[in-house]
Amino acid sequence: MHPSFWQIVALAVVQGVAEFLPISSSGHVVILATLLGATAEQLDVVELNIFLHLGTFASIVAYYWREILRLLTEDRRVIGLLVLGTIPAVAAALVLKATDLDHWLQSPLVAAVCLLATGVLLLWTGRQTGGDADYRKLSWLRAWGIGVAQAVAILPGVSRSGATIAAGLKTELKPQQAATFSFLLALPAILGASTWEILQRVRETDGGPQLSISWLLGGALIAAVVGYASIGVLVRVLEKKRLHYFAWWCFLAGGGMLIYLATR
Repeated sequence: MHPSFWQIVALAVVQGVAEFLPISSSGHVVILATLLGATAEQLDVVELNIFLHLGTFASIVAYYWREILRLLTEDRRVIGLLVLGTIPAVAAALVLKATDLDHWLQSPLVAAVCLLATGVLLLWTGRQTGGDADYRKLSWLRAWGIGVAQAVAILPGVSRSGATIAAGLKTELKPQQAATFSFLLALPAILGASTWEILQRVRETDGGPQLSISWLLGGALIAAVVGYASIGVLVRVLEKKRLHYFAWWCFLAGGGMLIYLATR
């Protein structure tokens, strides 16, 4: 079974919203698949996943292009921080794959429980004021700590942006600085995951795309536009110190899925 056009639209919107708002895109994709009467594997067509992630990659580049240009000129030290911060996620992904535990990433029960955990994290984050530090002055140890938070977010339902921003606030970054580092850290993670999926696709199949290229490009465009808007929303929410408001959605989504799983 392959996703229909409207399922692709729904997945693209979910990807664009939940990739950046602290409500977990992976958790919502698993939940959406369950509610649509499919498994996450059935909706997780490799090339669609690649295109949606490249769409959100493009939205980060569009929003933070000035910061990215500075990485290549005056802020080259930050590149090292981003590489260091990416290592824990890579290690976690390899461990899950090697131990054959990656099926957890498709479990609606795991997604529901982790969404509740994300809600608790966001409530805690609401009590953190952050500091006045700039992400460009992060120590290597603190960049590693934020990377560990990103690694935990491999689990469906754990928000990558929520976990990394919370870790950034804990290291005394300014809220906007924590968001900037979080999204810059997403770039190698998204690019690496997409590259891995492309290699898997080439190795496992000999045929062409399972979906129309126009559908794939349309999904990527929707994810990019929605993702760009979502980044702007999150930045404004951080400025007003209201990140914890998203906790209630996580509680609603996670609790609702637990009830659904218990009664179906």
